[in-house]
Amino acid sequence: MADAQRIRPNPAQWIWYAFGGRLPQRCREWVLHDITCRTWVLRHLARSLVQISPGLLFLLLPGPLWIPVMAVLGGSILALWYSLSYLEHTSEYRLIKHGYPMGTGRALREEAQAAKRAERAQRYAELYRHQPEQ
Repeated sequence: MADAQRIRPNPAQWIWYAFGGRLPQRCREWVLHDITCRTWVLRHLARSLVQISPGLLFLLLPGPLWIPVMAVLGGSILALWYSLSYLEHTSEYRLIKHGYPMGTGRALREEAQAAKRAERAQRYAELYRHQPEQ
């Protein structure tokens, strides 16, 4: 897909998108790229970190610092765990919200990996599936 067709959201729109909002129609191609590019998992983690960033306000609570630090750390670990657990479902739902049919993200990611997967399978077959010479 050409970069000229892909219009990036501005910072305010990206924050809205990170919290689950729908971007304008002109950013639709960018959303597809965001969900299907090589770094889609890292992008998802970045959005998740933005979502849990308001929890840092707990660090301002009075009292011993270790208590809010441990609360923020525990909450962040739990939030990231759930975020990664539902990574594919969340990504597909984002695409559905922007007008793509269910399964588009997975299909495009699979298509992009097909050549690498076939090459690995052939290498495996050559190494481990050969017939012993007699």
